[in-house]
Amino acid sequence: MYQDRIIIDGLQYCNWDRAYFETLKASGITAVHATLVYHETARETLTRFAEWNRHFEQHSDLIMPVMSMADIEAAKAAGKVGIFFGAQNCSPIDDEIGLIEVMRKQGLLIMQLTYNNQSLLATGCYEQEDSGVTRFGKQAIAEMNRVGMIIDMSHSAERSTLEAIDLSARPICISHANPASAHDALRNKSDEVIKSLASRGGLLGFSLYPFHLPDGSQCSLERFCQMIADTANLVGVEHLGIGSDLCLNQPQAVLEWMRNGRWSKAMDYGEGSSSNAGWPDALPWFCDNKGMENIYNGLLKQGFSDTETSQIMGGNWFSFLKDGLAPAK
Repeated sequence: MYQDRIIIDGLQYCNWDRAYFETLKASGITAVHATLVYHETARETLTRFAEWNRHFEQHSDLIMPVMSMADIEAAKAAGKVGIFFGAQNCSPIDDEIGLIEVMRKQGLLIMQLTYNNQSLLATGCYEQEDSGVTRFGKQAIAEMNRVGMIIDMSHSAERSTLEAIDLSARPICISHANPASAHDALRNKSDEVIKSLASRGGLLGFSLYPFHLPDGSQCSLERFCQMIADTANLVGVEHLGIGSDLCLNQPQAVLEWMRNGRWSKAMDYGEGSSSNAGWPDALPWFCDNKGMENIYNGLLKQGFSDTETSQIMGGNWFSFLKDGLAPAK
């Protein structure tokens, strides 16, 4: 049954090469939300698009770009993996609101308002003081709503996230985070946030990044699926998906770019512990091309129906994106 379903991973930043594209295809994943940029400027973001254009040209037998949900259906029919792009920060728009529409037309479908730190739009989850969505942020949210760009608050602080949910005329996502009730990491979300997100039609993608899981790299498949079941009991199955935050085969330099960008001379440990300085050990059940299928089977074993499991594994992402990417009427 797994192979017949639309399977969507709501966030990855792996080492994008042919070997990994072959792994993706073998995994049965239909589409992946690929992080295009972290701290890149508008000009640098265009170079990232150009690099992906070469990937699509050179590996057209394995991957294809996604600009709409019709492209995900086409990828499924063709046996390819659809790739759609998001930014983990608002840096691609510099300080210019008009670049939101420009980037959307280039294929940037999702944008986080912050990445851990205070941004021009909102407050990140590692700041001590959360001042909420800024004046620029309020206008950026309205513009993202207008052009059909998804708002993502995965790395944002509590007040900012709640305000973004309320300010947005369209449902938003938290593409890759877990409930703080399961593991109290700074980036994980409170029940208040999760309930507010769901009440407005939003979507939570469960992360498999070990630093944000109960028991870290020792988190079992059963414990992960129990976390999903607990959240389904809280807000309903229709608001849940997977956003693995998978970063396979990336060097330490990439981790430092993600955390430090250009703003820090010292290593940013994020969670405040030097023990988190490197990449965490991979989850043994989510480190090869069977990872998503393992979750699919784990959810069935947890007691979810086949329909519910299919929703969590991709159906909810598909519906959410189909509505959210359409330009405002």
